[in-house]
Amino acid sequence: MENKVRVRYAPSPTGFLHIGGARSALFNYLFAKKYNGQIIFRVEDTDVERNVEGGEESQYNDLRWLGIIPDESPMEPNPKYAPYRQMERLDIYHKYAQQLIDSGYAYYCYCTNEELEQRKEEQLNNGVKAAKYDRRCLNLTKEQIEQYEKEGRKPCIRIRLKDHEKIEFDDLVRGKVTFSSDDLGGDFVIIKSNGIPTYNFAVVIDDHLMDITHVLRGEEHLSNTPKQIAIYEMLGWQAPIFGHMTIIVNKDGKKLSKRDHNILQFMSQYRELGYLPEAIVNYILLLGWTPESNKEIFSMDEAKLEFNPARLSTSPSMFDQQKMTWTNSQYIKKLDDESYLKFIKPFLAKVLDLNKYDDVTLLEIASLYKDEIGYGQEIVEPLNSIINPKEVTSEEELSMLNLDSTPIVFSTLIEELNNLDVITPESVKTAFKNVQLKTGVKGKNLYMPVRLKLTGLSHGIELVNIIKILGKDVVIDRLSK
Repeated sequence: MENKVRVRYAPSPTGFLHIGGARSALFNYLFAKKYNGQIIFRVEDTDVERNVEGGEESQYNDLRWLGIIPDESPMEPNPKYAPYRQMERLDIYHKYAQQLIDSGYAYYCYCTNEELEQRKEEQLNNGVKAAKYDRRCLNLTKEQIEQYEKEGRKPCIRIRLKDHEKIEFDDLVRGKVTFSSDDLGGDFVIIKSNGIPTYNFAVVIDDHLMDITHVLRGEEHLSNTPKQIAIYEMLGWQAPIFGHMTIIVNKDGKKLSKRDHNILQFMSQYRELGYLPEAIVNYILLLGWTPESNKEIFSMDEAKLEFNPARLSTSPSMFDQQKMTWTNSQYIKKLDDESYLKFIKPFLAKVLDLNKYDDVTLLEIASLYKDEIGYGQEIVEPLNSIINPKEVTSEEELSMLNLDSTPIVFSTLIEELNNLDVITPESVKTAFKNVQLKTGVKGKNLYMPVRLKLTGLSHGIELVNIIKILGKDVVIDRLSK
């Protein structure tokens, strides 16, 4: 790369960090780091009415949680490029809009929304397939302008597109892409009547002034690119290199919709449920990018070395929640004891009073589930069933509790447990053997009533471990009732 690579992730704070946004940020980050470049976190906050409180902070913090650390942002500004929020850059956009007006590439438009809708309808009624602005305001006289001003109309600013012009660019993912200026919907607005720039104008100004060399983004922006290239040409600037990544689809092959509640879609949700950031990065890395090796598990450092934009897919990527969870389970299994305990403690705290256990005991309890859980929250339900047992209601289970042998099994086990100084798997197993010898009850008739009485469930982790978790006093209390 001749110039220093500078890329950007520029979210709108109208929501929180989504799978698609996280993937875009990750690919931009890896691309920058592959070539010792920089990634900028920029905020496109011009859709003021849809911005949500905390949206910017949440996106920024979740990126950092994933290990995608911006080199510049509103929080770490480079004075040469600041500010990084579009609503703080309005004067800059107006300056370049005026430059386009002065050079004949843009003009004021006083048409109201009602007038525009009416003329659009007329065009469609006359058989026009795609209605476009009819340039009503392109050559207004001084008198017309004065009349509009007198009526209190606030003008927007439109770009004046060249007719029948071919717009081509080489896409990093798709190769050569060609558009015609005739298919761009006519002279589009660059500054709205409220003085706020449109996306296609602001992004060009920002990318140029911030020295962005490459723009890697989702394919939904592909149709925006010729409009942006037209503005670059009018301002006499060189456009960055574009690359448009394919969409992410669900199992039905439909584009991932934020309204699809069957899939967890936001990083904040995964964070709360106890997914590891390294696992999420590993999974979304392989959504639309194929490594040269057949590896499935990547660290961020390995991804930086191996990432090659030439291997970005041209086919849609299917998001598979189960595969994401499987990937996370692999990372959980690899955690050392100290890391695992730190990770799982917040979830243990939802069920256990942590002050009653030392770290050794907490680790023993948590380790019982380490190979079983796909994410941290999954430890809560089975553990809660032990700490706060449900009442037995099924006839089959009640019949096990009502066996003639059950009372003697319970009383004998209580006697054995009272004789134990320390509860260990070995000492509990010995206690059960003694119960079997003294009562003659064995197998299912011995163990199932005890399990049901302690947890209300007929299945789960080993009974000796349940007794270890509850402790001798609680076990004896439950068996006594």
